[in-house]
Amino acid sequence: MNLSNLKYAKGARKNMKRIGRGEGSGHGGTSTQGNKGQNSRSGTHRQGGFEGGQMPLQRRVPKYGFVNIFRKPFQVVNLSALDKVEGTKIDSASLYAAGLIKSISGLIKILGNGDVKKGLSFEVHAISETAKAKIEKAGGQMKVFGVRKTLLVKKKKSAKK
Repeated sequence: MNLSNLKYAKGARKNMKRIGRGEGSGHGGTSTQGNKGQNSRSGTHRQGGFEGGQMPLQRRVPKYGFVNIFRKPFQVVNLSALDKVEGTKIDSASLYAAGLIKSISGLIKILGNGDVKKGLSFEVHAISETAKAKIEKAGGQMKVFGVRKTLLVKKKKSAKK
């Protein structure tokens, strides 16, 4: 036995349906396309969701609300949760390591719920006014990246790939 003798197991391969090869094949005449109409012709194409002139489902279903296409999805972290972070530098890597955010690449905003006990150094994209006041009172430092600038840098990097 060698590679030239190999065959598929019986029943593993089915013969192709031969369409338009005469009446004796069982698929002659209209060649499984039906009688007349748009779909029996060659070159037919209908848009997805077309329902034969009936109002399509995606237009019949009521639509509610408003979707803001300019929304900036922030990952928010409260000051009360910062006890889990080791060290005094608070940035995306340290927050991710502590399990407070889901991804390093997202925008991060610090909210003022809770208290700061020591002077921390923040490198985030946004800080609320109450959080800013509490951080300054505790002797912390803040470096806030502009959200718009960060988004533009991400777009440029993805465009290069």
